Amino acid sequence: MEKKPYFAVLLRHSIYAGMFLLSKAAFDGGMNNFIFVFYRQAIATLFLLPIALYFEWKTAPPLSFVTFAKIFMLSLFGITASLDLQGVALIYTSASLAAATVNSIPVFTFLFALLFRLEVLRLRSIVGLAKVGGIVFCTGGVLVLVFYKGPQLTLFNNHHLFTIHNQHPLHDASTHTWLKGCLLMLASNILWALSLVLQAFVLKSYPSTLLFTTLQCLVSSFQSFIVAIALERDLDEWKLGWDLRLLAVLYCGIVATGVTYSIQTWLIKKKGPVFLAMSTPIVLVLTTLGSTFLFGENISLGR
Repeated sequence: MEKKPYFAVLLRHSIYAGMFLLSKAAFDGGMNNFIFVFYRQAIATLFLLPIALYFEWKTAPPLSFVTFAKIFMLSLFGITASLDLQGVALIYTSASLAAATVNSIPVFTFLFALLFRLEVLRLRSIVGLAKVGGIVFCTGGVLVLVFYKGPQLTLFNNHHLFTIHNQHPLHDASTHTWLKGCLLMLASNILWALSLVLQAFVLKSYPSTLLFTTLQCLVSSFQSFIVAIALERDLDEWKLGWDLRLLAVLYCGIVATGVTYSIQTWLIKKKGPVFLAMSTPIVLVLTTLGSTFLFGENISLGR
């Protein structure tokens, strides 16, 4: 019984690692990242909607215009803008970098929580000093990833299962592009962290978590469609075949959104949010191993 949370957290982080890997593979295969975000959110909405209606429709509070406006803004910045920036950053960098920068989200979340007075920092206490130490180490790690490129670890990339050449028009292997991708990924994480903090205020007036999540997915579907159709008018780019693009969209929409939400809720109830947050580096390890052995990504110290 006690081992279930550990298996659950490993499953949850494995799903997220798969999300980064499949997204990167789809983008490298030429899929438009803005169209990808739209399909992902639309499928997530279709998956979550019947579940949310079945479990929470009768007990949900009335949705006021003010609450809907807040959900609209949360969806715009925390989902649509965040995922669009993440998609462009994945094209510029790698799945491993995306997984690594996820570890900065707790730092940004803590800083925003301080700003909105949801968290208190006592520098004279051991807990307060530990929080500051965590922020310093995390920030230092991100800076190393961005600016330092050490020797390659060729031992890990001699063999790989698949060969995917980056066909995306935005792809460029230059250092300038890598730095741009890092900054975009950090911007995506900042928007996501801000939305996490602001959700705490919205959930007080609308506590139906399943319907709240479904509404966010629904609203972000319309928002991401507007962005995608404005940037890509070629109908051929919108077509999905029986290939990696369809697999990536279905996986990210159903598994990475729907299934992980259920696992995450269960884990927080059983072990608390700290247990989930402190296990986040597992995503980096799994994504790095997957990128190396599946796609032959070069691994080096630093970036």
